[in-house]
Amino acid sequence: MPFLIDGHNLIGRAPGLSLADPDDEAELVRRIQQYCRRHRRRATVVFDAGVSGGRSGALSTPELEVVFASSGRRADDVIRERLRRARDPAGWIVVSSDREIQRVARQAGARVVSSEEFVAEMRASPPAPHEERAPRLSEDEIQEWLDLFQRRK
Repeated sequence: MPFLIDGHNLIGRAPGLSLADPDDEAELVRRIQQYCRRHRRRATVVFDAGVSGGRSGALSTPELEVVFASSGRRADDVIRERLRRARDPAGWIVVSSDREIQRVARQAGARVVSSEEFVAEMRASPPAPHEERAPRLSEDEIQEWLDLFQRRK
């Protein structure tokens, strides 16, 4: 099931993120992308009005669609519209702690997860094997590799 995420609602509940930070959306997008890659999930995150409304090609990836509400609209409006137009709203998980969005999502048949629950899930996710830190090399090992490659020239 893909996620439909109320972006600014999630930022307000995510440790280390602040709605006052001009880079809060980009950091949240990075975190959600990592989560989606680890769990092979897809998501759409919707933010309140940005510079230009609609899908953000710069921030979207194959696993995460990033959408900004157009001028004069809110993320809540976009989420309501997406649920209303969805062929199978029961196939979505809506992430928000906004009680009105939760109510609308449940009425549409979607599953609801609070922002706090989703943050806890993201934080509990172990890193994917390719994201684990590479082993540290000692100075001697580094020098050994440098010597090896310099000899090959």
